[in-house]
Amino acid sequence: MSQTPWILLRGLMRDQRHWGDFPALFQAQFPGARLLTPDLPGNGQRNREESPARVEAMADLYRTELRRQGIAPPYRLFGMSLGAMVAVAWSSAYPAEVESCVLSNTSLRPVSPFYHRLRPVAYPLLLRQTLREPSPAAAERAVLDLTSRHHERTRQQLPIWTEWRRSHPVSRANGLRQLGAAIRFRAPASAPAVPLLLLCGAGDRLVSPRCSQALAALWRAPLRVHPSAGHDLPLDDGEWVAQQIGDWERQRLAAGADSP
Repeated sequence: MSQTPWILLRGLMRDQRHWGDFPALFQAQFPGARLLTPDLPGNGQRNREESPARVEAMADLYRTELRRQGIAPPYRLFGMSLGAMVAVAWSSAYPAEVESCVLSNTSLRPVSPFYHRLRPVAYPLLLRQTLREPSPAAAERAVLDLTSRHHERTRQQLPIWTEWRRSHPVSRANGLRQLGAAIRFRAPASAPAVPLLLLCGAGDRLVSPRCSQALAALWRAPLRVHPSAGHDLPLDDGEWVAQQIGDWERQRLAAGADSP
């Protein structure tokens, strides 16, 4: 299988630590491939930096950082939620740099209405997060309750994610910049000219699965739906995610090898 590096792009106000054991599961599907999990400025180790206010600027920032590290394209992209929007912007503007692209539980304006892109059950959480400072434990409990449907796993993650929030908090200003970027981002006029796969969880309480369904139909891209997982697919069933991507990549490469 191709050894083109994979770039894993996390979602709103999350960082590379929130991937948990998913990179190891992913690497098992792509042995020998280089796997990178960069943090967006404002998150994780870069939490003191200012987050870009536009999704396109986030894509350009990642591209610049990879080149600075001497990691040349092409790349394969896996983006989740806001990270998937970054992957769309990247693939659309620079298709020659992207060998393939996988989008998980994302939504794009105007393909889906705002109440599908951000389900009403999430509004109170976002208001609390932006208008006042909940305790780290309360904030992470609310995030996990909203993004995960596998509550046994959630209980195990809560103390770990709470400590991460304490040690590397995302500022209110950076959180608003990231949220504003996600709300304003529009789908390109046509699908990015790269191989695309969409994934979503049928149990997503944050973003309606209809968003992935609408995007897959518009772009005529394959969509694979997990029957029970929530918004954080890699947390709820990372093995399933890695398997779906691995199977799709093998099928894609085999089809390419068979073409004249």
